[in-house]
Amino acid sequence: MRAQLSDSSYSTISEPTEAQFQQLFKQYYPNVVRKVMKVVQDQQTAEEIAQEVFLKLYHEDWEGIQSIPAWLMTVAVRLSYNYIRTEKRQMKKAEKQATYSKDVISSVEETYMNKEDRNEVKEALAQLNERDQLLLMMKFSGYRYEEISQIAQVERTSVGTLIARAKKRFKHIYSEMKGDDQDEVY
Repeated sequence: MRAQLSDSSYSTISEPTEAQFQQLFKQYYPNVVRKVMKVVQDQQTAEEIAQEVFLKLYHEDWEGIQSIPAWLMTVAVRLSYNYIRTEKRQMKKAEKQATYSKDVISSVEETYMNKEDRNEVKEALAQLNERDQLLLMMKFSGYRYEEISQIAQVERTSVGTLIARAKKRFKHIYSEMKGDDQDEVY
């Protein structure tokens, strides 16, 4: 059976004895834990917060407390909400950090892969003859067939055929460099 403590018997005590504090702890601890559980929804966390509540009570000047149970519940609720706010902030920070890390890693990877791809394309182009290089560079730089024919000094009607053959040679060289059997570059 629980000992009934009167709040008024503790209101005039500025420093409780160990026995008085233990009696308060035994009497109110389960209530504090239940109150905290309603907010945090985790038994272990609720018990930790309840212990913190009683530590605050132990270090508090009891003369200023009008009602110990009310004080305990008020402090318990405030600490519970502080815990929840802290958890939310930490989760947001962790999410932000994870997103940032993922973005940095992926952007570094992408930059490296793009650089590798460009180097491989340059190598493959270097293995083509000058006319094929010129035709492909002009085609993929946005030149029209008429402009390509004038600069490459070929008939306008043969530009499309010459570009198709240059693409085919490029694909073959590029796939050999990559070790692919497929010609799925374009």
